Amino acid sequence: MDSYRLEQSKIKLAKGGETSIVYGLPSKFRAPSTCLIIAHGAGGPMHTPFIRYFHTELAKQGFLTVKFNFPYMEARKRVPDRREILEGSYRTVVEQAKNGMHKPDRMLIGGKSMGGRIASQIAANGVDVNGLFFLGYPLHPIGKPDQLRDEHLYQIKKPLLFVSGTRDSFARRDLLEKVVSKIGSNAQIHWIQDGDHSFKTPDAKTGNTDSMLEALVSLVDWLQNDSLGISK
Repeated sequence: MDSYRLEQSKIKLAKGGETSIVYGLPSKFRAPSTCLIIAHGAGGPMHTPFIRYFHTELAKQGFLTVKFNFPYMEARKRVPDRREILEGSYRTVVEQAKNGMHKPDRMLIGGKSMGGRIASQIAANGVDVNGLFFLGYPLHPIGKPDQLRDEHLYQIKKPLLFVSGTRDSFARRDLLEKVVSKIGSNAQIHWIQDGDHSFKTPDAKTGNTDSMLEALVSLVDWLQNDSLGISK
């Protein structure tokens, strides 16, 4: 018997239209029940292998998982929506996950690259969650380390986990370490040695299986953090 099942539906967005959302439902929930929303990055939808991996593997671990498409990706467009559309869509998904039929006790939000950044922006603007996780936070554009996307992060007082590759061209190691240090004790980093923006390492012969597993384990370990109130 499978240890989880998928439940796909559509949700209506505040600015009109609708988008796809997929729940990963574990056969046995951890107590208290905990939901993780995993948003996709700018270049790929919720069905990419990267998002699928975390969505399904966390569900197998007893967590309710949610993935969704931002509107531009649902419409199969290449250019991301405006900031207010991206943030509004994420807020709608959070409300749906909080108040839908599953009603989890704890809510954590994050995602890959842009998806994690949008999660941090809505949290900084008052969306109430228990914590945030970033699977490759895009601290700055490639080749532009002077253009940091960090100011709003200092407004977030909930636990934060950054999982980042040491070769990530969107987050120079020394700069991310400085930001996390400035945020304070509620923020942690787990470094994937030699990992790029998607955690792939140069010596990986068949994809990035080992580094993805390492990232998953670091996230699950962090979820045992006493400040999150999630039991082992």
